[in-house]
Amino acid sequence: MTSTVIVIPARYHSTRLPGKPCLELGGVPMVRRVYAACVQTGIRTIVSSDSHTVLQHIPEEDQWLDQTPYKNGTERVGGVARKMQAENYINVQGDMIDITPEIIHKVAAGLEKANIVTAYTDLPEEQRNDPSTVKLIRGKTEALWFGRGITGYGDWHLGVYGYKRGALASYRNYEQPQEEIVEQLEQLRWLKNSWQIDCIKVQYNGIEINTPDDVRKWMCGDNR
Repeated sequence: MTSTVIVIPARYHSTRLPGKPCLELGGVPMVRRVYAACVQTGIRTIVSSDSHTVLQHIPEEDQWLDQTPYKNGTERVGGVARKMQAENYINVQGDMIDITPEIIHKVAAGLEKANIVTAYTDLPEEQRNDPSTVKLIRGKTEALWFGRGITGYGDWHLGVYGYKRGALASYRNYEQPQEEIVEQLEQLRWLKNSWQIDCIKVQYNGIEINTPDDVRKWMCGDNR
């Protein structure tokens, strides 16, 4: 049995940036860039998508076509977990264009003592009032809340999660709370159902691609 699997949820349609997984950055589709970084960890990596257009950029053995209308990436990772026998699943969101193997390994290590783990880093001053930047409010090591509208304080929550198989199995049985719908943050469903989310601080010197302006920033930066 494979103990850990990385899953990149890559739904083709995006409200703010249609066709986002296939958006070319430096001549390489974004989903391919994220996949390549994940493969460097040495952990089996799968891209789960509802579209052949996305999956054509991924080696056939790591393609996972699933056209179920999931509400978010965690539900999509859960769809993979229902058909695989791994114990741990690392969800790397497809807009984490500058993800590093070090971040993924830290999240994977966190699953040795927790059911759910996520990553965060320092919140840059210029992103404190940006609704595209998700803010994390935490205790010492556990998440207290996540929000887009929180301004002026908190940490920068990154789109990388680790889940135990059993936690994912529970997630699909919970109703989608109003807070998750309003904020469009899937992790709030865990908190509303009394799950603890462990938080691990990492170094992240990149951006997340959420809007056309993010694309411009990335293309003008040092990551080209």
